[in-house]
Amino acid sequence: MAAQIIFLHGASSSGKSTIARTLQARIEKPFWHISIDHLRDSGVLPIDRFRKGDFDWANARAAFFNGFHASLAAYANAGNNLILEHIFDTEGWMESLRRMLAPHDVFFVAVHCPLPLLISREAERGNRAPGSAKRDFETIHVGRHYDLELNSEDGPEANVDILLSAWRSGRRSSDFSRFK
Repeated sequence: MAAQIIFLHGASSSGKSTIARTLQARIEKPFWHISIDHLRDSGVLPIDRFRKGDFDWANARAAFFNGFHASLAAYANAGNNLILEHIFDTEGWMESLRRMLAPHDVFFVAVHCPLPLLISREAERGNRAPGSAKRDFETIHVGRHYDLELNSEDGPEANVDILLSAWRSGRRSSDFSRFK
């Protein structure tokens, strides 16, 4: 059975998590909410040891993301619906996930946020590398084709209303559906 995946793609600090939590609370089916932040915040990753220099993140990053991406496919292949937050900031990730998630209904959503607000949120959070939001803002949406584009300034409730209506329509025309 194909899983349904609502993929929120936006810059660091753009509001993906807020939209995802609101969506999960309102959607009519059970959906897992998955992000890298959950793994980081739960202690799955030895973040403190990476930060202290005990381990080299540059050497571990590729294996971590390969495993994360494979886990997403495994969850979906087992029949779990997903609300996924992710940022395509590395060459090849889009193509890899498109292949792995091809059997599933992927609804690809852009989450936009103005740069001054991104920078402010990044500073408030304090757990992001300074400049990552700006770098994401300038690059991650370039050349992407989405099923829906949202602006986080519109607020989570309004965005989820729009998202649910578009998702329920069944229309798909994103990078994930165009190459099936």
